[in-house]
Amino acid sequence: MPEKPPSPEKREPYHHGDLRAHLIETVRQLVEEKGVDGFSISQAARIAGVSSAAPYKHFNDKMEIVRAVALEGMRRLGAAMSNAADSASAADFGKINAVGQSYVNFARAEPGVFRLMFGLTETHAGDPEIMCTGQETYGIVLREVAAAMPDGTSEGDVQLRSYLLWTFVHGHSFLQIDGKVDAETMAASEDQLIAEMSARVLSN
Repeated sequence: MPEKPPSPEKREPYHHGDLRAHLIETVRQLVEEKGVDGFSISQAARIAGVSSAAPYKHFNDKMEIVRAVALEGMRRLGAAMSNAADSASAADFGKINAVGQSYVNFARAEPGVFRLMFGLTETHAGDPEIMCTGQETYGIVLREVAAAMPDGTSEGDVQLRSYLLWTFVHGHSFLQIDGKVDAETMAASEDQLIAEMSARVLSN
């Protein structure tokens, strides 16, 4: 009989290192497993293998840890998008397509964190660091669209085309993680859809 995977309640105890990062990673996993409302800070501490008081050395409350998970997720998404662009060819809007695919891949790999990044307005509203990080991530799209367009393209045109591309992959990501689409609905493979959208938005 195959061995059962370890319960999230029975992870290895924490021994040493960066406690703040360890707690963020523990809560990230709990967000994926249980959702934001499915765990308490004391439960997170227990699973992380630390005392119930330990999280308060770095965070005031649960929502502050959740905020840190969202912020760290935004940074990882931005890094994934930037790395994808750097690794792709510019031919046939390849860099744009790679950025879009990395966005969808992130959402599919971490749907709980992805929802958290865009769904908790009480966490994000009025938070300069989160807003700045989100703008930096979106700036990757603006940068690659500007590079793909002919010289002399106006900033307004770059912004419009970037927004069209972002809303497509963002909406597609949520349809994917919510199980709202299938192969028949999509009528083409995901990479074909992304390439088609890039060509239509950027070629006109």
